[in-house]
Amino acid sequence: MRKLKYVSLLFVLVLASASLTGAQEKYAKFGQNKIHYQNYGKGKDALVLVHCWTCNLEMWRDHIPEFSKRARVIALDLPGHGMSDKPETTYSMDFFADAIDAVMKDAGVEHAVLVGHSMGTPVVRQFYRKYPQKTLALVIVDGALRPFGTKEQAEQFSAPLRGPNYKEAGLQMFAQMASTLSDADKARVKASFLSTPQYVMVSSMDAMWTDTLYAPDKINVPVLAILAKSPFWQPDTEQFLRSLAPDLTFQMWEGVSHFLFMDRPKEFNAAVIAFLDQKKLLK
Repeated sequence: MRKLKYVSLLFVLVLASASLTGAQEKYAKFGQNKIHYQNYGKGKDALVLVHCWTCNLEMWRDHIPEFSKRARVIALDLPGHGMSDKPETTYSMDFFADAIDAVMKDAGVEHAVLVGHSMGTPVVRQFYRKYPQKTLALVIVDGALRPFGTKEQAEQFSAPLRGPNYKEAGLQMFAQMASTLSDADKARVKASFLSTPQYVMVSSMDAMWTDTLYAPDKINVPVLAILAKSPFWQPDTEQFLRSLAPDLTFQMWEGVSHFLFMDRPKEFNAAVIAFLDQKKLLK
């Protein structure tokens, strides 16, 4: 029964992914594994879309059609997620960043504007640290560049994910983070979460609390940060981000969930495209 349920969820993901018109379905070799990605358009530079914890590239389905009018677009399933391979390994932000590089090499992309939602934010920042010459700009989507709390608090937060009832714990977490999404979007998030192995969930969650991720080294490329107004963000958040990224465009949206880009896809698309135009990126 469990296997049938997993196959059904995977089938939903495949159908949803295939519904994105104009997609070239690709797989990049990454060590002994394969990374699934979709390509839209041509060119040496691209907008690279990086999803959050336990989600997949299909979260961007309402954005790719508009973005692909403006630039080449690459959307990928991070290792352990979606239709990419799911080896039992350490899912660090470095591991994810290297997977993005493997996709870019496979796609023939030399430079990228990287969009990272939630966990995707430390992922794209780590990509910038490792591959600054390939990074044109970063777009932060309700993601953190400093920890929300101590390691002890992180362990308490992630403890339910280590037990037998991890699925229930994760779904309760998403119910709060995605409260304003439509029923269809909530179903997409739920299906992706349930198709992600527990070892991937735990390892990647633990990796997000690695101290070195939040070192105060500068981000010397343009940065667009769009955050959802919530108690999680400290009053000095904008000031803090400007201390890291001198060329920062900052927005704080009210009345949206952690999945703000899915709440207001047209507004999000417009904000990203305006940023690309203002900074003369991906021309």
